[in-house]
Amino acid sequence: MIAFLRRPEGRTALFVLAVTLVRLIAARWIHLTEDEAYYRLWAQHLAFGYYDHPPMVAWWIRGGMALAGDNPLGVRLFPVLATALASLLAADLARALGGTPRTAMRAAIWYNATLTIGMGGILAVPDAAAALFWIACLCALARVAKGGSPLWWLAAGAAAGLAVESKYSAMFIAPGVVLWLATDRERRRLLLTPAPWAAAVLAVALFLPNLVWNAQHDWITIAKQFGRVAPRKFAPAHVLELLAAQFVLLNPLVAVYAIRGLRLPWRAASPDEARPSLALPILAGAPFAGYLVLHALHATVQAHWPVPLFSGLAVCAAMAVEVRPGGAIARRWRIIGTTAGLVLSAGLLVYMTQTHSRTLAKVDLILALRGWRELSEEVEALRQTQGAGWVGTVGYGTLSQFEAEHRIKAPTIQIIERDRYRFDQAPHPPLQGPGLVVDLARRMDPDDLKRCFATVTLVGELDRGVHGGRHAHYAAYRVEGPKVDVLTAGCPDTPERILNRFRSGS
Repeated sequence: MIAFLRRPEGRTALFVLAVTLVRLIAARWIHLTEDEAYYRLWAQHLAFGYYDHPPMVAWWIRGGMALAGDNPLGVRLFPVLATALASLLAADLARALGGTPRTAMRAAIWYNATLTIGMGGILAVPDAAAALFWIACLCALARVAKGGSPLWWLAAGAAAGLAVESKYSAMFIAPGVVLWLATDRERRRLLLTPAPWAAAVLAVALFLPNLVWNAQHDWITIAKQFGRVAPRKFAPAHVLELLAAQFVLLNPLVAVYAIRGLRLPWRAASPDEARPSLALPILAGAPFAGYLVLHALHATVQAHWPVPLFSGLAVCAAMAVEVRPGGAIARRWRIIGTTAGLVLSAGLLVYMTQTHSRTLAKVDLILALRGWRELSEEVEALRQTQGAGWVGTVGYGTLSQFEAEHRIKAPTIQIIERDRYRFDQAPHPPLQGPGLVVDLARRMDPDDLKRCFATVTLVGELDRGVHGGRHAHYAAYRVEGPKVDVLTAGCPDTPERILNRFRSGS
C-alpha cells in the first residue's frame, strides 16, 4: 500500500479521496440552493421527465437521500461522488491518450483546481451527472481508438445516453464523436463496422423513456429547453462575457495551458517531440463549444453550462505541460496557480457554511442561502395567526425552500407555472379556506393577485437574512375567493410582468 501511494497513481487516488472528504463535509453544512431544493421536490415523485430537465438529477437525489437522509448531504451525496469519479476518469483519459502517470495525476488535480469544479462540485444539479457521463464516454472511446474490444463502443453509447438523460446539452457529444471519426482515415473505417451503430442505438434506447414522457406531457421539457436555441437580438458582447468568465472559472493557469493543449494535435512538432492524441476530447467537445459561442451571440451563457468540457480541457492542459514543461519559473507558477485554485475553492466552501455569521453577512455573497429556517417559522406563525389553510408562493425556489425546511404545517403551492408540477400525479384535495401568499416583495403586486383572488390583504412584511447584515424582503398577503382553479391551472391570467420579476432574481 505504501509503495502504491508513492506512485503517481496512488497520489492521485489519495488526492481525490482528500478533496472528496472535504466536499462531503461541506455538502452537509452548506444550505441547499433554491434549485437544489427544487430538484429535491422532484425526488419525492420519481418520473422519467420534469418541466426543466431530464430525470437523472432526481434519481440521484432520491438515491442519496435513501442512504444519507433528507438533508443537504443526502441531496448532494451522489453529485459529490460523481465529481470524485470524474476526477479519476480525467486521469484515466490522460493515460489512455498517451500521457504519463504524472500527467494523469496533473489532469485530475487541475480538474479540481478549476473554480467551477472546486467550488461547485458539491451541488446537486443536472451538470454533475452530465459531466460524469461525458468523460466516461470519452474514456470508452479512447479504448476504441487504441484497438480495444468493440464492447467499449457499447460502454460509450451507454454513457452518452445517460449523459443526455442528465441534461439535453449532452446531445452535442454525438456530432462531436462523428467529427472525431470523420477526420481520420482509420477512424472513418470504424463507421463500416456495426459497433458504432449499436452504440448509437443503445444511447437512444436509454434516452427513449424521457422522450416518451415528453410525448405524454405536451413536450414541455423539450419546448422549454430548445426554446433557448432560437436567436433573439444580436448581442455579441455576451461572447466576451463567456470567454472572460470561463477563463476565470477554469482557473487562469489551467486555461492558459488548455489553450496550448488545444493546438497540439495540429501543431508542427520537432522530430524528437511527442504528439499527444488529443483529437478525441477536442473534437468531441467542439460542437458543444461552438453552440455555446453561437448562443452567446444573442443571450447570456450561464456559468455552469460548459462544465462537461472541463475534464477534457484539464487533460489538454496537463498534456501541454508534458510536451513543453518549461523551466523552474514555469514550475513555480504551476504550483502557485494550482494551490490558489484549490485553496480559493476550499475557502469559498467554508464561507458558504457560515450562513449565520453576522460579520460575513455585512458584505453578503450568500444571502440566497441565509435565513430560510427562520423565515419558514415566521411564515408558519403568520399562517396560524391568519387562519390560512395553505401557503402559496410566486417563485418555485421559495416554495422549494419552504418544503425543504419542513416548518410549514399546511399545503404549499406555487400559484403560477403549474406545469412545473406535472410530475406529481397524486390526487390533491381542493385548497380549503383562505391562503397566505408569501414571496419576495419585488415579485408581489396586489393588483396581480386580484386577478386570481377576490380578496387580497397585505398582512405582513418579513425579512430573510442575518441581523446586522443584508436582508431579502418578503411580503405576505392573505387571499380568499380564488377566481380560477389555482391548484390545477394556476393563475393563467397572471401578467407577464410578474413572471419577469420572478425570473429576474431570487
